[in-house]
Amino acid sequence: MKYPVYERFYTWQGEGVHLGRAAYFIRLYGCPQACPWCDSAGTWHRDYRPDGVTLMDTDELAEVVRNESPDGAVVVVTGGEPILFDLKPLTDALHALGRRVHLETSGIAPLRGDLDWVTLSPKPFGQPPLPEVVAVADEVKIIVHEPGDIQAGLDTLTGLPDEAVIWLHPEWSKARERDLKVLNAITQAVKENPRLRAGYQMHKLYRADDLDAHSDKRLIPLGGNAELGY
Repeated sequence: MKYPVYERFYTWQGEGVHLGRAAYFIRLYGCPQACPWCDSAGTWHRDYRPDGVTLMDTDELAEVVRNESPDGAVVVVTGGEPILFDLKPLTDALHALGRRVHLETSGIAPLRGDLDWVTLSPKPFGQPPLPEVVAVADEVKIIVHEPGDIQAGLDTLTGLPDEAVIWLHPEWSKARERDLKVLNAITQAVKENPRLRAGYQMHKLYRADDLDAHSDKRLIPLGGNAELGY
């Protein structure tokens, strides 16, 4: 099994329950959702496609994880949309290293692979998550570009486990520009429903991902300011 690897890099998890935890990211190429504010648009947008995408098999990926991150760092498989691929060979190889494997997905296809943590980010304006993925999500990240995105995201979560955490994340350009319409809507929603949590992408404040030589540092302007790369 070979996977199209858009980028891979060692950093820390910048959001969610595992915020601040050392993590090796494997970002796979390809996504049909086409979010207009996507912060990884190089994985799908025709204007930002890379010159080439590296195909790596499970042994190669396990080797770079072993060589480029220490024991104890989790591995986050993200995209693009990683759920489009059969991840079982990859999760098996990473578990053989003793690593925990986390997945970030919009949940649009069946899960394949043994995951230690599933972060679901539903895209109600595109393909909604499958109920079978909602049912096994450990946490949910709803991206809020407009206030109405909060309820639209929540409406996709029928069958979500009671213990799953639900985050409301301001879309990054809204957060960076302190769009009070969005920020206040998140605050109000959390106050009205204590199950919800207000989130933020802390790694972008640190520019933590940029420190790894393998991360994509091109300026891709979807969702904000081209000069700042978001």
